[in-house]
Amino acid sequence: MNLRQRLGRERLFFDGGTGTLLQAQGLKGGELPETWNLLHPERIAALHRAYLEAGSDIICTNTFGANGLKFPAGGQFDLEALVKAAVDIARSARAEAGREKDAYIALDLGPTGKLLKPMGELDFEDAVSLYAQVVRIGAAAGADLVIIETMSDGYEAKAAVLAAKENCDLPVIVTTVYGENGKLLTGGTVASTVALLEGLGVDALGVNCGMGPAQMEPIVKELAACVSLPIVVNPNAGLPRTEGGKTVFDVGPEEFASVMETLSAYGVHLMGGCCGTTPDHIRALTARCRNLPFVPPTNKGRTVVSSYSRAVEIGKAPVLIGERINPTGKKRFKQALREHDIEYLLNEGFAQEEAGAHILDVNVGLPEIDEPTLLTEAVCAIQAVIPLPLQLDTSDPVAMERAMRRYNGKPMLNSVSGKAESMEAVFPLVRKYGGVVVGLTLDEGGIPDTADGRVAIAKKIRDTAAKYGIPAHDIVIDPLTLTVSSQPDAALVTLEALGRIGPEVGCPTILGVSNVSFGLPQRELVNTAFFTMALQKGLSCAILNPLSAGMMAAYRSYCALTGLDEQCAQYIAAYGGQAAAPAPTSAAGPAAPLDECVLRGLKEGAAEAAKATLEGGAAPLELVDKLLIPALDQVGQGFEKGTLYLPQLLMSAEAAKAAFEVVKAAMAGQPQEKRGTVVLATVKGDIHDIGKNIVKVLLENYGFQVDDLGRDVSPEAIANAAAQPEVRLVGLSALMTTTVVNMEETIRLLRQQAPQVQVAVGGAVLTAEYAKRIGADCYAKDAMATVHFAQQVYPQG
Repeated sequence: MNLRQRLGRERLFFDGGTGTLLQAQGLKGGELPETWNLLHPERIAALHRAYLEAGSDIICTNTFGANGLKFPAGGQFDLEALVKAAVDIARSARAEAGREKDAYIALDLGPTGKLLKPMGELDFEDAVSLYAQVVRIGAAAGADLVIIETMSDGYEAKAAVLAAKENCDLPVIVTTVYGENGKLLTGGTVASTVALLEGLGVDALGVNCGMGPAQMEPIVKELAACVSLPIVVNPNAGLPRTEGGKTVFDVGPEEFASVMETLSAYGVHLMGGCCGTTPDHIRALTARCRNLPFVPPTNKGRTVVSSYSRAVEIGKAPVLIGERINPTGKKRFKQALREHDIEYLLNEGFAQEEAGAHILDVNVGLPEIDEPTLLTEAVCAIQAVIPLPLQLDTSDPVAMERAMRRYNGKPMLNSVSGKAESMEAVFPLVRKYGGVVVGLTLDEGGIPDTADGRVAIAKKIRDTAAKYGIPAHDIVIDPLTLTVSSQPDAALVTLEALGRIGPEVGCPTILGVSNVSFGLPQRELVNTAFFTMALQKGLSCAILNPLSAGMMAAYRSYCALTGLDEQCAQYIAAYGGQAAAPAPTSAAGPAAPLDECVLRGLKEGAAEAAKATLEGGAAPLELVDKLLIPALDQVGQGFEKGTLYLPQLLMSAEAAKAAFEVVKAAMAGQPQEKRGTVVLATVKGDIHDIGKNIVKVLLENYGFQVDDLGRDVSPEAIANAAAQPEVRLVGLSALMTTTVVNMEETIRLLRQQAPQVQVAVGGAVLTAEYAKRIGADCYAKDAMATVHFAQQVYPQG
C-alpha cells in the first residue's frame, strides 16, 4: 500500500540507531559510517534485516551524513555510489526479510554540519543544492520516502524540504532536535517549527535524538497540542555514558518500550529510536505499542504566522502588525531605500518591536527600485536581528516568491485579491512555501459598495484557495477600509462586513486601520475610534502604527476590558504611575549608542558608533571595557536565560567584532594585550563545526587569541598545537556518537603531551557526566559556558 495512504491511519514504526551499532561491529572512531555501504555492505544489510525482523515498518538508509561537504567530488568515495548503494542495500534487505509489501525505505538526510547565513557561512541555496543532489540519487535508486532528521535549525530543515519537494514526489517526514529548554539550537520553539513545516507541506513531523523518551514527554505534549499531521517520536536510549572505554546508553529495551507506551497516549503516530537504540529496543516497542488504541491526527485549525523563534497565533487576541516599514507617504523612508540604507529599516523594526507590535509589515516597493532583490535582502536583514514574524507586503509575484523562499518561518503575505489573475499568481506560492495570506475583498468589478458584495468575494477567495490545498485558517480576509471623508458610509459597510466574515466565511479578519481618516484633521482621533469599533466587531489583526499612543491605548484598554489582559498586567505595565507610555524613538531619531548597536546586532551602526565614541575623546581600551564587553555580557546573560537566541547572540558578536576592528585601527602601532590563547578543534571524523565556530566568535570578542584547527582534526594535530607554551586551554567539539570516542582519545593524548592545558568539551551528544568520564575539565553546554571557563583559566590582572 502507498505510504501516504497509511500515514495517520495506523501506527507505524521506524528503525533505531545506526552509528552506535556499527561501532559495536568494528566501525572505528571517526570512520564515516556511510563508507560501509561500499566497504561492508553485508553488515549494513544485516542491520536493516534485524530491524525489519524486529517489526520496523520504515528503515532509514545509511546516508545520514552523505552530502557533498563530507564527500566532495574527486574524493576517495563517490557520493552517488554511496547513496545508490545505501538504497540498494536497504531494498535487498527488505526483500530478504519478506517485507516488500509492507515496509518502506527512507532516504535519510541529516544536517550538513554548517550554520546557514547570516549566522554561518553556508548560503541557503547552496544548502538546497547539497540536499537536492542526494535526493535525486536516492529517489532514482528507489527510495520510498525522504526522512529529514536531527535538524537543530528550522532554516536548514526548510532547505532540505524544498530540495526534497523540488526533486522528487516522495513523502517527506521531518524530525527536529530540541534541548532541555524546549527549543532548537537556533531558538525555534515547537510552535514556530510546526508552523514552518506544516506550511511547507510535509507529510509528518516530530522529534528525534537529543534526549531519552522520558525527557521528551514535554515536547511530545506540545506537539500533540499544535500539530495537525502525523506525529513522529524517535528518542535516544536515554543519555550516553562510557563503560569500558565504550559509549553506552542507560535505557534498556523494556524501559524504552514502557515510556513510549506512555507517550503514545498523547497521539503519536510513528515511533522508533535514535542513538543507542537497537533491534531489541524496536522489538520491545512494536510488541508493546503495535495494537494500542490509535487516534488519527486532528486538524487543529490554527492560524499561525512564525519567525525562526516566535509563533503568533491569530484569533485568540487581536494581533498588531506594525506598518512603518513602508514607503507610502514617508519621504525619509524613500530616501533610505534609494540609498540602500538597510539599518534605517532595522531601526524602524526595533522601534515597533519595542512599542508592542506582534508582526512587522515589510514593503520596499518604489518604481525605481529592484523590488525582488531589495525585499529579499530586507527580509533576511530584519530576520537576522529581530525575532518578530514578518508580513511580506508586495504586489509583485516575483518579489513575493523570492522573499518567501528565503524567509525563515511561515510568513504573512499581503496580499491576494478576488481577481482570477491575482489568485493564480499567489496561491501556488502559498501552497509551495507556506504562509498566511491576506485576501482583499475586491475583484474584477472593483470594491463592492455593500457588505454582501465583500462577503461574497471573501467566500470566492476561500473556495479558490481550497482548490490549491490552502485551508481557510490560512486566509485572513480584509474587508477594506475606505476613507469616510469621501464616502460617509465607508466605515459602516466595512464594519458590517467585518462582523460577518468570521461566522459566514470561517476566516480571521484584518484591516489597515488608518486608511479611514485620510483627508481629515487630527486623524488619530478618528483612527482610534474606528479601531475600537472594529475590535468590538471581532477584528483579528490590525495594520497600524504601534508608535501611536492613541492606538496603543485603545488596544490595551480593549484587552483589559474584555479579559484578554489577565489582571490588566499589560495595561498596568504600560501606564502604571504615568499618564501615558512614552513612544519609542523611530528610525528618524539620533544614531544609537555603541552598546545599543551591539545589543541589537547592528554591524554598520556599531562601527559608526565606535568611531564617534573615539572621536569624542574616549580611549580605545576604555571603549572596550566600559561599552563593548558589558554589552556582550548582557547579550550572553540573555542567551543563558533563554530571552535571546543563537541568531541574536551571533549577530551581536558580529556587531562587537565590527566595533573592535575600529578600535584596532585606532590602536595601530600600540601593543595590544590578549587574554590568552585557546586551541579549538572539531575532533577526527566529525565535519560539524557549528558549535566550534560559535565559540570562536565569542572568544575573540572577549579578547582571547583563538587557534582554530578546523574540523576532522586528528588527536596528534590537536596535541601538537596544545603543546605550545602559551596555550592553557583546548576546546573540543563533536556532534556524533560515532566521533565522541575520538574526543576521549584526544584528551588522553593531551594529558600525555600537553599536561599544562585544561580541556573544555561540547556537542549535542555530550552530557556533564559523560564529559567527566572521558577526562574533560569542563562540560560546556553552550558557547557562553566556554567563555566563562576561559575567563577562569585566563583571569585578568
